[in-house]
Amino acid sequence: MAEPARIPANVSQQYLMDNDANQMANSTTSSSLDTSVNSYASQSNGKDQPRPSATDNNDGSSLKSVKTSEWIAVFVLCFVNLINYMDRFTIAGVLRSIQSDLKIDNSKSGLLQTAFIISYMVFAPLFGYLGDRYNRKILMAAGVFLWCLTTFVGSFMESYGWFLFFRALVGIGEASYSTIAPTIISDLFIKDVRSKMLALFYFAIPVGSGLGYITGGETARVTGQWQYGLRITPVLGIFAIIFILTLVRDPIRGEREGGSHMSESNWSIDIKALMINRSFMLSTAGFTCVSFVTGALAFWGPVFIQNGLKLHGDQNEVSLDEVSYKFGVTAMIAGLLGVPFGSLLAQKLRIRWQQADPLICAAGLLISAPLIFFGAIFARSNTIACYTFIFFGQLALNLNWSIVADMLLYVVLPTRRSTAEAFQILFAHAFGDAGSPYLIGVISDALKHALLPTLTAGMTIASNSSTTVSPIDPDEDPEAAFRSLQYALFLTIFVEVLGSLFFFLTALYIKKDKDRVDLIIKVNDARFNGGDDDDRPSSRPYFLDAPDKSCSLRELLWRIQLRHRVCPKIRSTQSRQSFESRRRRLESRTFTRSVVYIKNTMTSPLINEKIYLLKKAIYKIYYLITLPTVEVLIQSPKNNSMFPNILNVVGNK
Repeated sequence: MAEPARIPANVSQQYLMDNDANQMANSTTSSSLDTSVNSYASQSNGKDQPRPSATDNNDGSSLKSVKTSEWIAVFVLCFVNLINYMDRFTIAGVLRSIQSDLKIDNSKSGLLQTAFIISYMVFAPLFGYLGDRYNRKILMAAGVFLWCLTTFVGSFMESYGWFLFFRALVGIGEASYSTIAPTIISDLFIKDVRSKMLALFYFAIPVGSGLGYITGGETARVTGQWQYGLRITPVLGIFAIIFILTLVRDPIRGEREGGSHMSESNWSIDIKALMINRSFMLSTAGFTCVSFVTGALAFWGPVFIQNGLKLHGDQNEVSLDEVSYKFGVTAMIAGLLGVPFGSLLAQKLRIRWQQADPLICAAGLLISAPLIFFGAIFARSNTIACYTFIFFGQLALNLNWSIVADMLLYVVLPTRRSTAEAFQILFAHAFGDAGSPYLIGVISDALKHALLPTLTAGMTIASNSSTTVSPIDPDEDPEAAFRSLQYALFLTIFVEVLGSLFFFLTALYIKKDKDRVDLIIKVNDARFNGGDDDDRPSSRPYFLDAPDKSCSLRELLWRIQLRHRVCPKIRSTQSRQSFESRRRRLESRTFTRSVVYIKNTMTSPLINEKIYLLKKAIYKIYYLITLPTVEVLIQSPKNNSMFPNILNVVGNK
């Protein structure tokens, strides 16, 4: 018999709609879900054996199962991330030399970092879109090449305008790598191994930042020119491009989680799904606060400490290169300890509390806030105390990096992760470190002029004379420079407290959103592994979570079973047993020729009469199953009627 025409789907996506998944996440435990999914897969009448899933051996869920090629790929990605952040913070290590050479003030100095971050965040969504659809290895290599080229050429620019322009172009290249690399790790590993690999990947951020201060300052000191500090990372970037092209593979998206059969979705639908994902949005808001504080401290920290040291009687000629070196070592050690400690702490605590990840991030910010405050207070009086408080403040701040990345990956579907990474970068930098260096610089310059009359009056009183003190240049007065920058940096304390609030709110929704993603992946995996040949994705579109869908009748029955499990209390035990008996009888037959087209499926909560209508419609389908094809059109709920046309359509058949 000729196969009937299929009703096309719009864009292939995942199995369950958001409403389905949310209801199931609230009503189904993990163990019962596993049992149901496995039962469904075992009851199917497929001719082939089930395909390997994420629960098989060598699945990337333990360190023993990690292949040598996967270790090499992770180390290559970490190396590129390391030189990425080295380049980003080399500017801060030679900032005084740049200001002197290009004749710019604090506001224009902060704009150098802001221009870089703006281009970085603007192009991140583009690379997120491309990363979900095209070869990620090629995209990363192209981005690293652009970054190396623009960094090297920019180091020869002698005017502020051209130097600013090339710093902005550097952000485009770095956006490609930072957006795509974490999603490759997420597709190579699962569970705690993924957390460990992400910790290793983000371990390179504080280490690279510290090395950026050190290499920038030391290279400028040895060569006598700050430009040579910017030319180290492009040379290392050439090796990174070769390593990416030869040693890293582009894995199938979601292959370790059983979601390798999922295909990409429409970009607008991806964005809408991310916007209503509360865990993603709140954790992104918290990470934005982390980014704001990190960007401000990294850019202005060495300059601020140098201003404090100038107020010491015996250290008037302190060098910024020396301060940058010490600050870089402090930041690097804090990262060496903070990033892995945060990851290990999360892995231990999430076994008992699924909300542990956002709570650790919130606690890290709350602990960091007073430590950074006291570090700023002691900068002018006790250098050792200043570095100590800043070290522990950065240590607490570094707890967040790998945990935030891990949260994003397990609350977002595999086919949307590059897009999610891109938009987290966009929001975090747009409202975080894109503006924080410039904002701190502007506030500092404004406070410097506001504090000058007070300082002049104090000098007059201290001299015990009514003689007018000659005007003081704000840029030349060390007291004004120190106090204005100190007061401006106090803004980061407030932002850290705000970020902890966002992470506390994330803890309210993290379990529900994670269960929802696990449910969608498991149901897709069960359908994919257990169907007949004609039910395989190669012969028919995948299940969708968009308004328009295409599926087999067996899959419709599986959906009905899931919906039936949502509200078991409104049905008697006898009715449930009868329903399950009918369902098993239906599934005992082969419906490979049956196609069901569902449009605008259920969006309102189930009630007793709606389940009755649904069950009655299924029984009607059962008695008409001898027809070669059954096509059912289920329309949107209108006037409190869940399926107004289903019986008429089936009756016409």
